[in-house]
Amino acid sequence: MFSDIPVDVGIIYEGERIRWPDAYAEFGGPRVEYKFELVKSRRIDEIEDGKITIIGPDLKDLEKKSYPFGIYVEVAGKEIEEELEGVIERRIHEYINYIEGVMHLNQRYDIWIRISKRSFDKGLNSFTYIGKVLYRLFKSELPIIEKIQITFVTDPEKVKEKFKEAMETYEKRDARARGLTDEEADAFYGCTLCQSFA
Repeated sequence: MFSDIPVDVGIIYEGERIRWPDAYAEFGGPRVEYKFELVKSRRIDEIEDGKITIIGPDLKDLEKKSYPFGIYVEVAGKEIEEELEGVIERRIHEYINYIEGVMHLNQRYDIWIRISKRSFDKGLNSFTYIGKVLYRLFKSELPIIEKIQITFVTDPEKVKEKFKEAMETYEKRDARARGLTDEEADAFYGCTLCQSFA
């Protein structure tokens, strides 16, 4: 799909499972306390479009074990509101799973990512590649995003710091959702399945 990405990217890889013997490394998951993915809305002048940052060691500098990990995505656009952060955030799971040899499970504070040895050996040796895929898919599928910058956090202390911010954000979102009433809604869905997608 992308000529400058060393592995294939496409919906065909969604749901791919990578067993521990086949993994190059693991990020988050049940062996690690601190892990998160978070989307925050920003003003258009606060972020640099396409900027990808890695705080801590990159993929090529790691060995096979489980690491604390965070994905911090900042988005901006005239139509971007704080209420959309969670909706945008849920796309991270989908988009990362499009990458050949990358397994992404769960969301929020419970993410679990594995990179396969095979994809690492093909050249998927930097989070920069994963960032480029996220950038392109977000921009092509969600045109309301005018600017996006992505930070991968592998430094354990920095993950712990950002984890605190993530948990506060999740709690704030959940409290807002718990406080919604019928009077505040302008659309109603009779079908339970439709309600879950709305």
